[in-house]
Amino acid sequence: MSTEARLISAVKASALHLALSMLVAGACAVIIFGVWYPWPLSEMLGGRSLFWLIVSVDVMCGPLLTLVVWNPAKGRAERIVDMGLIVAVQLAALIYGIHTMAMARPAYLVFEVDRIRVVSVSEIEVASLREAAGELGRLSWTGPKLISVRPPRNNDELIFSVDLSMAGLEPSLRPGWWQEYALAKAEVLQRAQPLDLLMKKRPTRAPLLRSAAGKTGVAIDDLRWLPLTSKRDMDWIVLLHKDSAEIRGYAKVDGFF
Repeated sequence: MSTEARLISAVKASALHLALSMLVAGACAVIIFGVWYPWPLSEMLGGRSLFWLIVSVDVMCGPLLTLVVWNPAKGRAERIVDMGLIVAVQLAALIYGIHTMAMARPAYLVFEVDRIRVVSVSEIEVASLREAAGELGRLSWTGPKLISVRPPRNNDELIFSVDLSMAGLEPSLRPGWWQEYALAKAEVLQRAQPLDLLMKKRPTRAPLLRSAAGKTGVAIDDLRWLPLTSKRDMDWIVLLHKDSAEIRGYAKVDGFF
């Protein structure tokens, strides 16, 4: 077989492999960004960049290897072995990448004092989850849970909490302090501020805020906001309904001033 004929056959096989790899990557993207990392958490936790790094390496690795080793002059059994090894390497890399993303996925949105904090699986000590009340300690695979942090029960616990916070363990990272979001509704609404205030403090971001408010389907006067933070990003806010305290939207605006 001529070199040209072999190259044409290899290109066709590589193109087919690329199409199948992109199909698998697309299916993974639906799960990751549709369930594990809903917007804007994918941006706040770096999930988008991590996913594209994994996909770019994995999707290109298999087809390039196919282009190199594919030879129609080989016997069928030999070609099956070649492709089997390539697919095995590709799947191993994909599984490792997906596992990495699963361990870094956002598990909780926690109302904490004056903000809502995104807590990822990697930030939680697994052994401490048994301290959480009821179902709160079960890590969700269908998106982050919205919860809150209870207040200290007494002065001793308050002092202990301050010590833990100074050591880097904020209340939002302590399963024993978690409670249902509804229990903090009054405090959430007390802390939340009207959008007019933020527009005055951030006049250049007013168009963005109006656009984000418009997407919620709620009148702007019926919306309130709180800062939305993560370990990587503190430049977001969450939009809440002024009566129910339900999350209705997000905007990339610094909520601290």
